[in-house]
Amino acid sequence: MTWQPERSIRHVICLVLMLQSAELFAGWREALPDARLSGSGDMRVFGFSIYSAQLWSPRLIAGKAPGADVPFALELTYSRAISRDDLVEASIKEIRRLSPSAGNSQLIARWKREMQSAFVDVRAGDRITGVFMPGEGVRFYVGENLRHVVRDDAFAKAFFAIWLDPRTRDPQLRAQLLGAAKP
Repeated sequence: MTWQPERSIRHVICLVLMLQSAELFAGWREALPDARLSGSGDMRVFGFSIYSAQLWSPRLIAGKAPGADVPFALELTYSRAISRDDLVEASIKEIRRLSPSAGNSQLIARWKREMQSAFVDVRAGDRITGVFMPGEGVRFYVGENLRHVVRDDAFAKAFFAIWLDPRTRDPQLRAQLLGAAKP
């Protein structure tokens, strides 16, 4: 039997990739092992269900938004098909409306690229979960698989403000997510 350097190199590369990609297959619950459901509700537009939302965190006080030092996950389960582009555009529109710092066109363009990498075209039953990691940014999971990490705390705060800011478009959903109202 002769030594085959190409085969050995391939084995080493595969081993390194497997070790580095373990996080890709862990699922968001491994990032927040003590998370408990804070609340849930449905996003409806003109009576049509768009998605069901659940807010998870290890530390939440009913009726209060999580602080900047509290990790949490926002899980959206879609009720209908929506393109990635529509998800990104709707998110950008809300970020611009809620975030004064989002006026910078270069910043918005960068955030838009991040969301293009994080989101997918969804169908009814598909799930996207954003996990807020204080001081780090946000991790996006599609189903149980890590899809994209955005290492930008300002983006993470602006993104989750869509649901958790008191000026959200759906105050009832916000109250439900924070455990202050029944769905």
